Amino acid sequence: MSKDHLGLFDTPPDRQEIRFSLAIVALLFAALLLILSLREIEWGEVIAFVPVIDAVMFVAELIIAAFLFAQAGVFRSQALVVLATGYVFSALLLVPHALTFPGAFATDGLLGAQINTTGWIAFFRRIAFPIAFILYAHLKGARSAAQPATAQPPARILTGVISATVLAAAVTLLATSGHDLLPSLFLNRSEVVYTNLIMVNAATIALTVIAMAMLLRQRKSVLDLWLLVALSGWLFQSLLNLPLQARFTLGWYCLFGMMLVSDLIVMLALIAEFNRLYARLALSTAAQKREREARLMSMDAVAAAIAHEAGQPLSAAILNANAGLNWLTRPRPDRAKAIASFRATIDDGRRTFAVIKSIREMFATGPRTATEFSLNELVQETTSLLDRELAATKVSLELELDGDLPATSGSRVQIQRVLINLLTNSIESLRATKGRSRRIAIRSVPLDGKDVLLEISDTGIGIAPEKMPRIFEAFFTTKSTGTGLGLSLCRTIVEEHGGGLWASSGEERGATFHLRLPRSASRQYEKSSA
Repeated sequence: MSKDHLGLFDTPPDRQEIRFSLAIVALLFAALLLILSLREIEWGEVIAFVPVIDAVMFVAELIIAAFLFAQAGVFRSQALVVLATGYVFSALLLVPHALTFPGAFATDGLLGAQINTTGWIAFFRRIAFPIAFILYAHLKGARSAAQPATAQPPARILTGVISATVLAAAVTLLATSGHDLLPSLFLNRSEVVYTNLIMVNAATIALTVIAMAMLLRQRKSVLDLWLLVALSGWLFQSLLNLPLQARFTLGWYCLFGMMLVSDLIVMLALIAEFNRLYARLALSTAAQKREREARLMSMDAVAAAIAHEAGQPLSAAILNANAGLNWLTRPRPDRAKAIASFRATIDDGRRTFAVIKSIREMFATGPRTATEFSLNELVQETTSLLDRELAATKVSLELELDGDLPATSGSRVQIQRVLINLLTNSIESLRATKGRSRRIAIRSVPLDGKDVLLEISDTGIGIAPEKMPRIFEAFFTTKSTGTGLGLSLCRTIVEEHGGGLWASSGEERGATFHLRLPRSASRQYEKSSA
């Protein structure tokens, strides 16, 4: 039984997403190699570059944190809270980083900045990500299944935001007022302390590799996949930072650019995945709404039919019964007229029973008054009704309808109910497939001179051979949420039309449903509008 996935935290990535993420990592690595060969090229001092890049990353990281806090509220996950807190902490450090950067807002930077202040803030920001990812992977692995938390989600989120704010303030205070307590990274704006800088970058690289290894060890979700892409970008940044010797070179500008790309990749991936989940929710809600409206319409129709058709004979029965009582309760009872009234009451009761029986037949599964119709046209009309579901599930539709298909006769509405049920089953089967094309093929052909045949094939997950003989049994289902009545009802409707319905395994994969119906008595051929 397949599990219902609620969000990015528990949805495994499909092959297309994995290939796409690997392509992005490959592009980042190729960019790293190119930048390393051109890193010493001087590009001039663009002082506004750092505040602008910091502002963009600040917004992006807060957006990512908001998405992660939203998922944490759904799953009651401490791991997601810690990860979101890491993004908030990193975003907040961008504020003092921009303010203390020499020349951005003041010659030597604001907040009492000294020569190494900006460098140490940047270091703490760089190690914040891998540390947050390590804690996330550890907490997620310790609690593989999301459990309800004792604390309310808003309280956890508030605690995370406050913790990130306090930590960011402490780091800023250490890098400014406690500047002399930290080792020197720069002697001046153009000279660096290579030993300390190499140790700082080595620590960042080691933490990043550990975080990637921990994420790779456990079962990955869509979120984990894009976090790995971000960590790859973070690793490439640290490798690029190792040989840099001065600011405002091509390598230095590209270092900030790669930081921005790492943030944007995660943000855009989260937005895209949230949009996809929202689309699934909207389609599911629309389907439930249609089903509820259909039930209400059916109930309204039954109630209106009963009120209209049965109301008249029931009213007559009441009048005749009252008349009979009046003839019997008079001072001089008239037995003959009373008997006639009561016999009329019995007749009215029979009429009422006949009306109710006719209403039951109206809403029964058997065919009503037969009408001629084109099966090809009915197929085209039905697929148009399901066009939204087909597009949302990315299913391609192939129609191979015989233009000389004979007309068939029966209840057009009931045969359409059969087609909708079969196509909906195919769409649900295709929705569960990953890594291959999703296709439904519908073919119609004349059959043995007296019947027409319609075949609906899909490339979905198919039907297990041991379950194939039972799929048309009432209350037997292969779906976790099915009732087991759909296919049973479809076969009943088709058989009452004098036809047949059966299933077989697809030629390569999936399943094929075969619908046979007798052609109309007139045996006239209709040209399909296709």
